[in-house]
Amino acid sequence: MTSPRPPSGRQRPLRYYSDSERTEGSGSWDTLEWTKLDSQQTASGSTSFANLSCLLESERVIVEGYGVVLINTDEAGTLLVTNFRILFLSEGTRKVIPLGTIPLATIEKFNKMVLKVQSNNRQPDKNPPRRLLQVTGKDMRIIVYGFRPKTKQRRSVFEALLRCTKPERVWDLYTFACGPSKFGNANPKERLLNEYFRLLGKSSTRASMDMIEDGSFTLENELWRISDLNSNYNLCQTYPFAFMVPKSISDEELLQACSFRAKCRLPVITWCQPGSGAVIARSSQPLVGLMMNMRSNFDEKLVAAFCTQLGANKGERRKLYIADARPRKNALANGAMGGGSESSSNYFQSPIVFFGIDNIHAMRESYSRLRDYLDMHGATSSDGRSSFLRHTGWTWGGGNLSSMSASVSLLGDSGWLIHIQNVLAGAAWIAARVAVESASVLVHCSDGWDRTTQLVSLACLMLDPYYRTFAGFQALVEKDWLAFGHPFSDRVGMPSISGTGNFDLPRQPSSAGSYPSSPVRQSTQSAASQSSSSSHAQNNYSPIFTQWVDSVSQLMRMYPCAFEFSPTFLVDFMDCLLSCRFGNFLCNSEKERQQCGIAEACGCIWAYMTHLRSTATTSHIHCNPFYDPLKYDGPLLPPAASLAPTLWPQFHLRWACPEEAKAADIEVQCRAMSVKYSEMQKDKEATERRVDEISFAMESLSAELLRERRMSWSARESAKRATKEYRALTRAVQSLGCKVNFTTSDLEDDPLENNNNNNNNNNPRRRDRQGNNSDVSVSISLMSEENRSENQVGRVCEALCPLRTREGLCRWPEAGCAHLGSQFVGLKTNFDAFDRLSIHESYFKSE
Repeated sequence: MTSPRPPSGRQRPLRYYSDSERTEGSGSWDTLEWTKLDSQQTASGSTSFANLSCLLESERVIVEGYGVVLINTDEAGTLLVTNFRILFLSEGTRKVIPLGTIPLATIEKFNKMVLKVQSNNRQPDKNPPRRLLQVTGKDMRIIVYGFRPKTKQRRSVFEALLRCTKPERVWDLYTFACGPSKFGNANPKERLLNEYFRLLGKSSTRASMDMIEDGSFTLENELWRISDLNSNYNLCQTYPFAFMVPKSISDEELLQACSFRAKCRLPVITWCQPGSGAVIARSSQPLVGLMMNMRSNFDEKLVAAFCTQLGANKGERRKLYIADARPRKNALANGAMGGGSESSSNYFQSPIVFFGIDNIHAMRESYSRLRDYLDMHGATSSDGRSSFLRHTGWTWGGGNLSSMSASVSLLGDSGWLIHIQNVLAGAAWIAARVAVESASVLVHCSDGWDRTTQLVSLACLMLDPYYRTFAGFQALVEKDWLAFGHPFSDRVGMPSISGTGNFDLPRQPSSAGSYPSSPVRQSTQSAASQSSSSSHAQNNYSPIFTQWVDSVSQLMRMYPCAFEFSPTFLVDFMDCLLSCRFGNFLCNSEKERQQCGIAEACGCIWAYMTHLRSTATTSHIHCNPFYDPLKYDGPLLPPAASLAPTLWPQFHLRWACPEEAKAADIEVQCRAMSVKYSEMQKDKEATERRVDEISFAMESLSAELLRERRMSWSARESAKRATKEYRALTRAVQSLGCKVNFTTSDLEDDPLENNNNNNNNNNPRRRDRQGNNSDVSVSISLMSEENRSENQVGRVCEALCPLRTREGLCRWPEAGCAHLGSQFVGLKTNFDAFDRLSIHESYFKSE
């Protein structure tokens, strides 16, 4: 099968070059018309991108690079470095390419590389070395940009990244330049107190700044209380201004107990079970010393206060477990530095359980290995070549089982899924002890702000359905991660209040054969790269929070109907956190954020996420269409067999395998069906309203029609009676030899003549005339003798009148026929008499 011919002309799209051409270096770098780009750059200048619609508020362009190639997808475009991110715009359309666009704070490291290309013997100087810039992100992507030879664009971009990705002060971050904007941040202290009130069963009380200033927030119930001992952060600089402790422990005893724990992070309550009295407490490691013989009566009394009496049996004390997140050997090793773990004999025979979760350095190394694995075995890697053709073989096809086994082995060697499983198993164990045994659990690691936070927050998520909602998830993160001093600046690699954060992540050499290098890596081993001499002890960067969010996604996979939010919400949440666009996760503690005025100076990530959901006309992608709060209104206790984790596709595979990252097609289809159903429901409601309106109108018209019919029937009856009376009167008058004359301005014809000529008032024209409001005058006059003799009606009346006797006399003298003459009033009176006697039917023949 022949390959398609490339388009004619100087410029050939990169996709028309074969893989061998790309490897040998011919073709790819000659696809761009450099002269045209130079003239474009000269004509447009730096102001051409000042008004881009994709720029955020207060975002400004610092450096521009023209004719840059995104090696991952072989796409040419323009690279812009702003004070917030790297923007990669496609050539011509200026559309943002998501893969090549990354926030500066999300960049973990970047290297300059020179790829030496084998040149043709006939043209030795035709293929100069390629100048590349590799950017490694904290969000699982590795981006490689290619720059034009014999230009200083790469140097300009590299120097701009050095200045912008490593600010000396936290105030130099983009979020301070942007300000709170429309995503203002409410006081996080109020939200923390509101969560404490909820745990104490006092949700009706709402926190306020006045309450915080005057110290009236120290509420309590029958077991626990809120202490303000750390309101000025004098007790512990990494603890919040308020925390919950047993009601039976005084502030003086808390002061004595804090010195026995590392960093003064004494045991405090992070969650309590309503009704039962069971709690999850957290702390740092005890300072028991090398021989594990150091004790503190105040610390033991504080821990013992968590063993409240059981509700069913007042005389039995609650069981307490002490969960140490570290491997046992690590706990023993910390004894050399004064740390260690508790002795079960000193804490009411409480069992000590070691979870075996590794430290931050092991997690950092594991995360880096996982990223390299995805870059090498994804659909498209950072060197721009498909993994299907890498190493002259098929990674997933062609019956090459050995390559498939090797790839799976590499994923296992990264250790990331094992670490996730350990965290899930530890949290599930804690949740089971509280839910099944109504026991209390004290959790700690070394300093109590990394593995401890992972375990307690994940256990709370399993136990409390409130934390599986949008509002509850925010309360959980702010309580256990932000308030209790997880060092986000150190772990995420941001500048802290005391200095500059370390962004580099040095790779330790892997074992032989574990990770084969990609072609780009093989050819750039001698490249001039950005290096760092920091060791593991000096570099505190570690994806601890990313690992916890990954664990939450594993729970969502096991219980897809138990969470109000969707996996997409977690991905967008992580992107906002890593980008440092908002100030919620800056600094290392609540105290530092207060010193920097973060809440007043920066935008709020929670307000931004809420704004996204509120602006959606239909179900937002952050909402879980399968959420069923009635079914999952209790704790989630996953069995051990279900804790085997998998790669989080929406986050881990979205750059290396974008199609596979959309594996949640069922959720997408369900949301589309939900949107369609919502639209149909709205159409149905609108149609029903229209039907109701039409029905009401029809009922009104029917009632009006009925009234009209009744009026018409009444009018017809009146017309019939009037016609009958008119004829009777006319005959009566004519029988007496009189003549009736009608005169009107609108009536030209004589009504008597019309009556005789048009069959008794059946002419429509006459009916129309009768409807006019005209003055009609009636006069009655005696006929002449000639007319009277010719009056057939009168003669018939005299001859056939049933009231006349044979002698010619009237049987009904009251009628006064002989006395009528021209008296019209008498005629009317006589007619009424006829009507009363009911003789008109016999006197006047019916028509």
